[in-house]
Amino acid sequence: MNRPERTFTTDQIRLERRLPSYWRVTFDMPPVNIFGPKQLPLLDDVVKAIEIDPEVKVVVFDSAVEGFFITHYDFLAPLEDLLRIPPGPTGLQALPDMLVRLSRAPVVSIASIRGRATGVGSELALASDMRFASREKAVLSQWEVGAGLVPGGGPMARLPRLMGRGRALEVLLGADDIHGDLAERYGYVNRSLPDAELDGFVEALAMRIASFDKEAIAETKRLVDVASLPPDIEIKPEWDAFLASLSRPASQSRIKALMSRGFHRAGDVENRLGFHVGQIGS
Repeated sequence: MNRPERTFTTDQIRLERRLPSYWRVTFDMPPVNIFGPKQLPLLDDVVKAIEIDPEVKVVVFDSAVEGFFITHYDFLAPLEDLLRIPPGPTGLQALPDMLVRLSRAPVVSIASIRGRATGVGSELALASDMRFASREKAVLSQWEVGAGLVPGGGPMARLPRLMGRGRALEVLLGADDIHGDLAERYGYVNRSLPDAELDGFVEALAMRIASFDKEAIAETKRLVDVASLPPDIEIKPEWDAFLASLSRPASQSRIKALMSRGFHRAGDVENRLGFHVGQIGS
């Protein structure tokens, strides 16, 4: 078998192979880690590498940008840039395709959340196998309904399976910020830890799992997936609804109001998005 390329790095997404069995993927898209069409092919390259490498067992996702894991989609990017990206191997559009493939890959994926995981960041975390959060600094949310949008990356299919229907609806329809401790209580994340302990805990867990037999890891995960992952038929309508909601007058008006307040720029709107989507009126 040909070994895959051992290095992968861009200015925005870095893949560090700490061991053949343990990788780190770091997002670095300052100032606020907005994710859009330019980043989709980069993440696809990472997911492909995870799928084909015969040795990797654990991948940890983290961020180099203070205060942000990954935040929302890039609403300044032309919609055509998104629409011209072809569907992925699952038949789903690019982002939900990559998230589904990550969930199903025979590799353990861990999101280490320090800062805001909102919108796309939340959806990547939910698609990962485990989520660990800084008690003081992590903020998760699906804020989209507050801007007249429908979330598109699978949270309606995934959240009820993690936290139950009522709490999932609170997160999705409340569109507010969920901080580390509450995220743990609701089942949004596995654990919230003191910020000073987050890196050490995730590193130790990743190294421990990476020391185990890959076949045993992959087969155990596959069987858990049977019992817990949503089928693609539940994922596809979310993306279709997201695209449809982008052009509605209500969402255009709300996004414009957020832009006028400082959306897409470093500052209070991005730091307290849950607060600001509740202030833009009906």
